[in-house]
Amino acid sequence: MNGEMILLEKIVFTANSDRLRRKLRINAGSSSDKELESILSEAEKIIRPSAVYFPAYIEKREEDCVVIDKVLFHSRVLAVNLKQAYRVFPYLVICGQEAEDWHRAMKDMLYHYWADTILQMALHVALRAMEMDIQTRYSYPNMASMSPGRLSHWPIEEQGALFALLGEAPSRVGVRLLESFLMTPTKTLSGIRYPTEESFESCQLCPRDNCFGRKAPYVPDLFVRKYT
Repeated sequence: MNGEMILLEKIVFTANSDRLRRKLRINAGSSSDKELESILSEAEKIIRPSAVYFPAYIEKREEDCVVIDKVLFHSRVLAVNLKQAYRVFPYLVICGQEAEDWHRAMKDMLYHYWADTILQMALHVALRAMEMDIQTRYSYPNMASMSPGRLSHWPIEEQGALFALLGEAPSRVGVRLLESFLMTPTKTLSGIRYPTEESFESCQLCPRDNCFGRKAPYVPDLFVRKYT
């Protein structure tokens, strides 16, 4: 890691209650709504989202791989997307171990699902806070992100390379990479954010329906047009 590590620890999470109700299909004022408000009140006291990122530099590009600060990544899509970039921002975004323990302690399956949905919302609030912080500090007009495992074109096994690039950053926010290449705490996002002249979301290459975090519609011919 060559750049200065930026740690964001004071990210405030306040859930959008209307959006949460719509997601969970709960009517305002119902008995379920009162139960949800109680769980949400707990969540807002417990969840402490944080993020860590730093600038890293591209040293080499080939057709299907890229080297960032001496770490080799294998991905045709990543290599193409970083074609015009020289500086990128590896990152981690988490809800925290206390939030993870709170979620796991939920014995009721319905409440467990509600808590999971709330944690997903908190992750995206923290992700947005990190994105805004990068924008403010570095003044890039347009940026995009990629994460290992979100696409078959950059598989989950590439988490090993990403964690090698992240260096001591995971320990700063209490994240570990497991042998399965999943992360703990489980409510953690990892990836690389980069400047771009063309908008890109991994969702554009993913046909999965009903995804909570979908940011853009699936574009069936995009891979053929841009990456082959």
